[in-house]
Amino acid sequence: MRLMALDLGDRRIGVALSDPRKTVARGLQVIKRASRQADINLIKSLVQEYDVEAIVVGHPLHLDGHAGEQARRAEEFTGQLQREVEVPLVLWDEAFSTERARQAMIEAGKRRKERKERLDAVAAAAILQDYLDTLRTDQA
Repeated sequence: MRLMALDLGDRRIGVALSDPRKTVARGLQVIKRASRQADINLIKSLVQEYDVEAIVVGHPLHLDGHAGEQARRAEEFTGQLQREVEVPLVLWDEAFSTERARQAMIEAGKRRKERKERLDAVAAAAILQDYLDTLRTDQA
C-alpha cells in the first residue's frame, strides 16, 4: 500500500505517491480544479487505483504556526474529503514546499514550461517526502 499527498491550490491540486515501502515520494499528476465534488471524485479514484492507505494534505500554516485563510480552506476540503474516502487523512505543515520544489526543478535544469506544468505535483512530493522522513525518524 502507498501514501498519497495533496498540495491544494486555488486552481490546481498537486498529487504525489510514495513507493510501496513508503521511503520515496514522487509527483504523480496535477489536477486542474473543476468543482469540489469533481476534484474529490478524481482523488477517490486515484486512492483506489494506487491502493492508497492514507492521504497527507498540505496545511499551509503561517511561520508563527497559526492558520490563515489558505489553511482554513485546506481544513475544509480535508473534512469533506474525509467524509468520502475510507482512508485516514493527515494535515501536514507544508512549509516552503512549493519554493523547495521550484528550486529543485531549476537545479535539475527543467525548462520554465515544464516547471509550471509539474510544480504542484513536485510540491506534493516534497510534502510527502517530509512526512515519510518524519515517520522513519520516529520509528528509529
